[in-house]
Amino acid sequence: MPDPHAPTAPPARHPGAWALILAVPTACALALAYVGGWLSPQRLTPQRIVDQFQQNAGVHPGYRRNHAKGVCVAGYFQSSGEAASYSVAQVFAPGQRTPVVGRFAIPGSNPYAPDGSVPIRSMALRFALADGQQWRTGMNSMPVFPVATPQAFFAQLQAGQPDPATGKPDPAKLAAFFAAHPETAAFRAWAKTAKPSASFATDGYWSLDAFVFTAPDGAQHAVRWRMAPESVDGAAAPANDPDYLAADLRQRLAHGPLHWKLLVTLARPGDPTNDATKAWPADRPTVDAGTLVVESEQPQDSGPCRDINYDPTVLPNGIEVSDDPLLPARSAAYADSYLRRTSEEAHLPGTARVDTKPQAEARP
Repeated sequence: MPDPHAPTAPPARHPGAWALILAVPTACALALAYVGGWLSPQRLTPQRIVDQFQQNAGVHPGYRRNHAKGVCVAGYFQSSGEAASYSVAQVFAPGQRTPVVGRFAIPGSNPYAPDGSVPIRSMALRFALADGQQWRTGMNSMPVFPVATPQAFFAQLQAGQPDPATGKPDPAKLAAFFAAHPETAAFRAWAKTAKPSASFATDGYWSLDAFVFTAPDGAQHAVRWRMAPESVDGAAAPANDPDYLAADLRQRLAHGPLHWKLLVTLARPGDPTNDATKAWPADRPTVDAGTLVVESEQPQDSGPCRDINYDPTVLPNGIEVSDDPLLPARSAAYADSYLRRTSEEAHLPGTARVDTKPQAEARP
């Protein structure tokens, strides 16, 4: 008679059960390998894009991998109510005032680049809606983007990598890139006459990518937006000051807030929503959605914009991403850049790093 106190042998597992158990971690490992690009090293990944930024300009610990040089701003957005017919987003409700934390910057990975080195300025904003949602957007002072796909953007970065012998991009590689990408023609035409502005306050800023508004009745509208400045006066940029943009902004704000109109353009059937190299016709309907009011500025190493990732796919109810392939690529690259810079210490000249608090504060 069997001993009732004897240990019970574990039930035999069917080979299929073991295969299922092992398949789960194996699938996770394969997924991570695919995302990391280990299974296909030539596949374009966010890491490769950010790595290329670093190869082009070097590594500046603690700084964003693009738009590294900038300044924080804060203020609010005052809705006009006119966009409420096209989007249920609370930010557009009539009379709604929404706090905003933003950032002005210039393109590039070098936080010490002279302000006059590029003709493009950028504006990034985070709207903190009263219902807890957020709207984040990054805009540039140009009406079109050079390329339409992440792959073409990566190729552009590669073509612009400085030659070690000269420290400048190889003209032959740039010429070959532009010849292979005729879609860059509109941007190049704009760039030929574009000059570095003397002030962030006098520039307009375009979303470039298309988005989708959802109206109260459920109707959807493809849109693009831009910030149109109310300040148009500006003196010439000081020839001997590489940081004149921040100085100009500080001086202007000492005399009062700065204003931009948020103008939302509504697409018509046939207007491209997946190609940021193509501007929509000028006769498209435009809605004055309200006014951005910038009240203050702060250094980026200690200001409120320091730890914000201005991911353009962080959107509230009533605004959605379009089919533009640049949007998910921007989101993924921004996330990779954010993780890198927030895990680093910014080695700022003349500063000592003796405890964790100063290190944490050095995340522009």
